[in-house]
Amino acid sequence: MKVISTNIGKPTTVPWRGREIQTGIFKYPVKKSIFLQKEDVKHDAVIDRKHHGGEFKACYLFGADYYGYWKEKYPKLDWNWGMFGENLTVEGLDENQLCVGDIFKVGTANVQVTEPRQPCYKLGIRFGTQKILKEFIDFGHSGTYVRILEEGHVKEGDKLKLHEKSVSPLTVQQYNELVNSRKKDASILRLALENDSIRKEKREQLKKLLH
Repeated sequence: MKVISTNIGKPTTVPWRGREIQTGIFKYPVKKSIFLQKEDVKHDAVIDRKHHGGEFKACYLFGADYYGYWKEKYPKLDWNWGMFGENLTVEGLDENQLCVGDIFKVGTANVQVTEPRQPCYKLGIRFGTQKILKEFIDFGHSGTYVRILEEGHVKEGDKLKLHEKSVSPLTVQQYNELVNSRKKDASILRLALENDSIRKEKREQLKKLLH
């Protein structure tokens, strides 16, 4: 896997249901390294701290290989890397291969895979339609958030090198399907509950679904 683009967003004011809100979803490529911090990316706009940023969502990675699919669906948009709000656009990112808990060295940082991205209405704002939310979920390639185990700089061209494989076989794809499916697979649910790379409050929510 290789970093194709590093992306940063500034606070952007947009209209939403008769009022104005701020969002950091509008991220664009920068021609320099970005610094991954424990709870966010330095100089990146994180407006809604309840749902973005923090230990388990410090940085968001999305697959460069999926851009072609979305460009065909939305050809009239002004396309740039960072379109999905990701800080790192990564070539070769495959949620079927990434396991929750995998640790990678990228640039001078160490990062740990934590959870898939669940889209909110702000992605719809960037795409100009809220139908993107269901389309994004149905597409199944969510990208992944990472926890920053060791802060550091990451630049375009840096490779993600596996440092330590997760002890759990739970993939990002399986976790994403678990969260979004009405009928929960009990075996996958148990894998999630046993994986301490998933934030505690999320595991408490999932535990209630285990009968």
